[in-house]
Amino acid sequence: MNENNQHKLDSNKKNAIAFYRMAYLGDPSTAIAKYVGAEYIQHNPVVADGKQAFIDYFSEMGRDYPEKEIEFVRAVAEGDLVALHTHQTWPGNDQYVTMDFFRFDEQGKVVEHWDSIQKVPDESMNDNKMY
Repeated sequence: MNENNQHKLDSNKKNAIAFYRMAYLGDPSTAIAKYVGAEYIQHNPVVADGKQAFIDYFSEMGRDYPEKEIEFVRAVAEGDLVALHTHQTWPGNDQYVTMDFFRFDEQGKVVEHWDSIQKVPDESMNDNKMY
């Protein structure tokens, strides 16, 4: 891999984390303005498609759950995709593990999103963390 491609992958990982953190922690409008391209295609079935729907969803989440926390466990980049693995803690100590995938355009802007969310169970058949 040449140095330019590696720089692009590293930049996309950094931008995916910054985008997600900013939206999750209460500033989705700025996250959209700074990190999203001409379109935003949403594959999460509980969030409508498009930029404004994203802003509305994360604004409501921020109002309803301001004390939530997120830890970025790992980020993997390949081609125009970045995958983020996170550990989220919500009110009442509800904990979730997420896998988010973001597609970037040629300008390094997020244009598409997929995710999978799983609650961390109280009991496990092994001692390994999910994150």
